[in-house]
Amino acid sequence: MTRDELYMQRCLELANNSLGRTYPNPVVGSVIVYNDQIIGEGFHKRAGEPHAEVIAINSVRNKELLKKSTLYVNLEPCSHYGKTPPCADLIIKWKIPRVVVGTIDTSSSVSGRGIEKLRSAGIEVTVGMLEKQARWINRRFFTFHEKKRPYIILKWAQTADGFIDINRNKSEKRQPTIITSKWARTLVHRWRSEEQAITVGTNTVVSDNPRLNVRLWYGQSPVRVCVDINNRIPGDSNIFDQSAPTICLKDKRFYDPREIIEHLFNLNIQSIIIEGGTKFINSFIEIDLWDEARIFNSNLVFLNGISAPKIKGIFVNSQNLHNERLYIFSHEKNSGLLHN
Repeated sequence: MTRDELYMQRCLELANNSLGRTYPNPVVGSVIVYNDQIIGEGFHKRAGEPHAEVIAINSVRNKELLKKSTLYVNLEPCSHYGKTPPCADLIIKWKIPRVVVGTIDTSSSVSGRGIEKLRSAGIEVTVGMLEKQARWINRRFFTFHEKKRPYIILKWAQTADGFIDINRNKSEKRQPTIITSKWARTLVHRWRSEEQAITVGTNTVVSDNPRLNVRLWYGQSPVRVCVDINNRIPGDSNIFDQSAPTICLKDKRFYDPREIIEHLFNLNIQSIIIEGGTKFINSFIEIDLWDEARIFNSNLVFLNGISAPKIKGIFVNSQNLHNERLYIFSHEKNSGLLHN
């Protein structure tokens, strides 16, 4: 690994600290290096607060060193006025002679103009350092701006014999069937804190009465989205408990997952995790509308029940937890280089 790659890797590590907290902004980390030593670093914490480059520059004690330093950042510095001034202007102001960028910001508000501004000021700019990793860490942001839809994560747990649930009868209490360990459930709550929205179909709400919020991890709960075209969801369901914002989709056009995704895009939602059940998840798989699948394979055996979804994708990685193994699949080749 070259020195430039090493410092860009540090930018990515810093950026990952704020995953799920910067929407609608991307996650960004920045490092400032003088004489092969890091003299400043920072990451963007929340929308409306200072960007990574600003925090990194402000953290440098001896500002005279900036004129002889290199600034590293995983995403192109902004060039426009939003809630904060342009980072490109600040870099120019402090006369930082070299900037190394992970990847171009393809959103319409930047789209190469930050790099152009820096180069016009005589700054040496290197672009594309660990680019695949830099795009992966901001895959939600890029999907939203380039594909005009949220990034879609499918998630479910299945038994060793391929079932996602038992066969239910109407007299049974409304509660979920537990397939995974508490370690897996804690991980799921961490995932929820990282995404903007979480969605389930009618049957899951009726049968499981889930809360769909963050309880086993620190972080903000996602917007809860349910589909209830036939008005089957009881008014006292947990998703209406005010612990997180809830959107209930009742129009018949939401039979089509593409309509759901378009509606959420129009609400500026960049990412969504879809937790079930089989019929709802399969409706996305059947039309090839997904980006990532996270599947827990438990050691439990049901012998019969509701079959788990079937999916074909690019294997990314797997890991053992407690009583289950987690498998990660990506829809696109080479996209899963740095699964979080």
